[in-house]
Parts: sequence; structure tokens; C-alpha cells
Amino acid sequence: MAKSVLREKSYGFAIEIVNLSQLLISEKKEYVLSKQLLRSGSSIGALIREAEFAQSKKDFINKMSIALKEANETLYWLDLLKDTHFLEVDSHQKLNSTCKELVAMLASSVKTSKSNL
Repeated sequence: MAKSVLREKSYGFAIEIVNLSQLLISEKKEYVLSKQLLRSGSSIGALIREAEFAQSKKDFINKMSIALKEANETLYWLDLLKDTHFLEVDSHQKLNSTCKELVAMLASSVKTSKSNL
């Protein structure tokens, strides 16, 4: 059950990131940071999907660890976009909160998986 919650939350987050990226490009004419955000924010869910069919427990841990790194990087881009006034505070708070939830869930999953090795 926890994996499906993580899968759904990361997919929903990726949709929000895609929409934000499109908005940043079309309305703010911001092309560089939005691509970085799009790459890191959408790769979280993709890596979680990859981990579902990992070849081993170590492969699972590796993919989930990379997803955790991507989530942490996404927090950086969200903060940078807010602090450079490309992202409104309200939008930042919502996305930042969701991303932090993903970080916590991924960190817990990696920790549990490592202890079960």
C-alpha cells in the first residue's frame, strides 16, 4: 500500500511540475531553471516506477536513493524560482510541501530497505 501512495503522489507531483514548467516558459519566458525543475521533478516518479521492477534489493535501494536525490534537487529549484520571483509564494508552498512529503517517504523507504538487506 505504501508503494502505491508513493507512486500516486510522485505522479501527481510530476503533473504539477510539468504544468508549472509550461507556465514558466509561456508566461514568464523562463527557459533554463524551468528545464532543470522539469527534469528533476518528473524523474522522481520515473525512478520510483523503475524501482518497482528492480533486479535486486540493492537495485531497488539504488533507484529509490536516486529518486530521493532528485526530490532534494527539486526542492532547490523550487526555492531558487521563488527567491528569484519566478514562482509565487503560494505555489511554492504547495509544491514544496508535496516535495518534502516525497523526500520523507523516499528516505523512509530507503532506510527500511537497507535495514532489511
